[in-house]
Amino acid sequence: MPVNWIETRSLSFNAMLLLERIQLSWFPGWLPEPELAVALRANPTVAWFMRHKCPEIGGWLDRVMAQAQAETSPEQVRLAETAVLQSINDLLTYALDPAVYDAQPFLGWDSAELTNLTDFTGKIVLDIGSGTGRLAFAVTDAAQTVVAVEPVANLRLYLKEKARRLNATNLFPVDGLITDIPFPNNFAHIVMGGHVFGDNPEAEWAELMRVTRPGGWVILCPGNNDNDEGHHDFLVQQGCRWARFEEPGDGVKRKYWRQK
Repeated sequence: MPVNWIETRSLSFNAMLLLERIQLSWFPGWLPEPELAVALRANPTVAWFMRHKCPEIGGWLDRVMAQAQAETSPEQVRLAETAVLQSINDLLTYALDPAVYDAQPFLGWDSAELTNLTDFTGKIVLDIGSGTGRLAFAVTDAAQTVVAVEPVANLRLYLKEKARRLNATNLFPVDGLITDIPFPNNFAHIVMGGHVFGDNPEAEWAELMRVTRPGGWVILCPGNNDNDEGHHDFLVQQGCRWARFEEPGDGVKRKYWRQK
């Protein structure tokens, strides 16, 4: 379900030009294709950008563009543009102003839900899919080193600037994905992530465990919404313990943890 963190109705469709290759790669199966076809036909610069910034979606773009109507009114074009922009409200927030996301009420949950799970003192910690650093900054006071693994460059810049403001000199943002964590085997004492697990459970879990030291911890906080969806069963089968907690204004979530 699209979020409403920023107002997209007044945005130029050229805001799409701020997106990064990794974000564009997520579009197939996500964006509303009939509306995207109309919008791209009316905005050839954006279509060119998407095709050349992320060549791997070229075939999908061809199929989308084939749906475009020959004649479309300006009103229809704007409705299509707005529908596309609203569908990626979160990505546009990260590109335009990550502080808007960082100020969302649901991030105001009690940090003890994370820090009470294990002792972070003196540990090397990886925060996977760090975003604006909700988990990472909760443990910088205790940990030896916190590495914020985040694939979006604008969010890494935000993390670096936030760390400077907070004098968190032990936090280091780096590029990476939950399926491609750029560290050697058995690297970290604690590997954690929030709202990042579940698109490819087997590959993601294998990578989380790979970079975790023997005796270390994998923590997913939050791990998912409060329902028994597929990756809940998967995590339980991997031996994870779990509990519920409240995200302000966004309901009950589940967290998972397991020692390697």
